[in-house]
Amino acid sequence: MREAWIMFRRNRPAMAGLCLLIVIVLLTLYGVLFYGGDPYEIVWAPHEPPGVTPEFMLGTDYLGRDLIAGLLMGGGPTLAVGGAAALLTMVIGVSIGAMSGYFGGRVDNALMRFTEFFQVLPALLFAMVLVTLFSPSLTIIAIAIGVVSWPQTARLTRAEFLKIKRLEYVTAARAIGAQNGRIMWRVILPNALPPLIVSATLTIGVAILFEAGLSFLGLGDPNTMSWGLMIGANRAYILTAWWPVTFPGIAIFLTVFAVSLIGDGLNDAFNPKLRER
Repeated sequence: MREAWIMFRRNRPAMAGLCLLIVIVLLTLYGVLFYGGDPYEIVWAPHEPPGVTPEFMLGTDYLGRDLIAGLLMGGGPTLAVGGAAALLTMVIGVSIGAMSGYFGGRVDNALMRFTEFFQVLPALLFAMVLVTLFSPSLTIIAIAIGVVSWPQTARLTRAEFLKIKRLEYVTAARAIGAQNGRIMWRVILPNALPPLIVSATLTIGVAILFEAGLSFLGLGDPNTMSWGLMIGANRAYILTAWWPVTFPGIAIFLTVFAVSLIGDGLNDAFNPKLRER
């Protein structure tokens, strides 16, 4: 981990992505406290262009709400959905992939057929069905994204377990009487973490885009401000007022871009061959 951190710090794009993500998180956490605006309050005429009124530098949306306040308030729920969906994806994917790769045989065949069933489902359509059946809250959206996103993580975990379980130290742990659970979670999983960490990082960006897509289709939580909801609520006016859609889109792009840079940096840092090079 120490060597990986040294390699990560030497990766300038990765450090730039980390700094950008830290700035975005700080703005979403503390920006509203310093700015003082209410994203739900109608403060001016609808579709006020950016730069015209000094009090509302980014303009207003179709209802006359301040876009800056919406961006600052909407970042928190967007990042929360991305993090929660990525966490659920890792829990489901790692659990199924670990059991499949470790036990093999009939367990492997059954779990892989189950994984393939979810893998061939149209992810966006299945998520839309889940959100429609239940209330379109942020919790349901995060669960829906996690439920449709775990097959790739399961396959990656299975591959790592298949490779590591044949190594000498795993055989030695089994020889001294270690139980299957201990071998899986205390011996194999820590050594399989590097690619899983990279996968989890990239899953956050995918989940953020997924939430934005659902909100764009009108399936976002109408009671919670998010960047996706801002885009979805103003999509009908994009030809006449571009700014209520463009600025939340830029915020999503910068966040996903920062997460992608961090993921690439982690991939390089955890790769021993690249480290030696």
